[in-house]
Amino acid sequence: MSHSQAPLAGVRVIESSMLGPAAITTHLADLGADVIKIEPPAGDYVRDMTWPIINGVSLLHLHVNRGKKSVTLDLKVPEAVEIYRELVKDADIVIEAMRPGALARRGLGYEDLKKINPKIVFINISGYGMTGPYRNLASHGIAYDTWAGIVNPSYDEDGFCYIPEHASVGMHAGPMFGALGVLAGVIRARETGEGCMMEVGQSDAAAYMDWYRSESWLAYERPEDEVTGNKSDDYVRRAPGTAGMKEGVRYQMYESSDGHVLFMASEQAFWKNFCEGVGRMDLFEKWPGSKYADHARGNRELQVVLRDIFKSKTSEEWIEFGNEMNTPIAPVNTPKTIKDDPQFQDRFPHYPIEGHGAEMMPFPVKVIGEELPEPSHAPTVGEHTEQVLGNLLGYDADKIAALRDAGTFGKS
Repeated sequence: MSHSQAPLAGVRVIESSMLGPAAITTHLADLGADVIKIEPPAGDYVRDMTWPIINGVSLLHLHVNRGKKSVTLDLKVPEAVEIYRELVKDADIVIEAMRPGALARRGLGYEDLKKINPKIVFINISGYGMTGPYRNLASHGIAYDTWAGIVNPSYDEDGFCYIPEHASVGMHAGPMFGALGVLAGVIRARETGEGCMMEVGQSDAAAYMDWYRSESWLAYERPEDEVTGNKSDDYVRRAPGTAGMKEGVRYQMYESSDGHVLFMASEQAFWKNFCEGVGRMDLFEKWPGSKYADHARGNRELQVVLRDIFKSKTSEEWIEFGNEMNTPIAPVNTPKTIKDDPQFQDRFPHYPIEGHGAEMMPFPVKVIGEELPEPSHAPTVGEHTEQVLGNLLGYDADKIAALRDAGTFGKS
């Protein structure tokens, strides 16, 4: 079965964004929304930010602004403000992906725009949100992860503190939650006729993604007769989250003959299957463990045995073994090697360099029986100005030329 329309066909987004927070609409564009990125005449300097730079343009821009149209408007010019208002009249969503209040200072805040489109869903996505003592702090993506306690400082051999390698959370989670929020707003607006204003801080999103650890520490502030560890640890408290995995043995990374695998036989049934598969039922008889969540924590004697066992096969052989014996063994990849993983290749066929500027991963949600539209190349500054004004607002060539001469799109 196939559909002629993408899931978000008919949803129009007017976006004012700078840098990474523009990812809030990448997800919407990937699902077929019409995303019009309004840029100042100089453009969003995301094109020059971070690395790698591909043929003069950043990968960050190529990814987060793919599938969008670019219109340049100098919002210091009254005619440009009026064009923005006209675009909002038939839109569903307005994105303010920058410090709160930037659009309101141009007469384009939520209170202004809902007068011309009561159903508009307006969201601000910023670093620290619209309230609180940090709301005006200048920041980049890593700041939200350090604020949320996700990244611990590291020190080099000379004693200098540095930012360790880590997966960015806030700069990705903030846009993801924001996209979820505005879609909920659109569903309600189409039902009730009333839009809303939303906001999300990327710092908040980073903290929320790490709720398990922070809420565990909060729970540990309560008396130990109320909040304990689990049964397999004799109810002794472990450090929250993955910090509590360090002493694990039946749930641990092991070196294979050509790399590493993750062994996860914390359930007794899986542990038994593993022992049967490697012909070492003596290990199960000696250390049968608890029924659930038993990592054989701190059992160095067993860990030495398992270390030698896992070195006897390649990672691929262990994955096959786990599948055959119904015991959980997972690949251990890196950001550099994951492209070679067969599961990744099956699930994430990259968009090619041709037509996109770089190899990029597609949107991860799949619509069964359908193909999502392949997004267009990230736009150059103002690439679609005349197209959008002509097709959406009905401006003829003479009017567009007059606006250009008046500096509405910036001085040439």
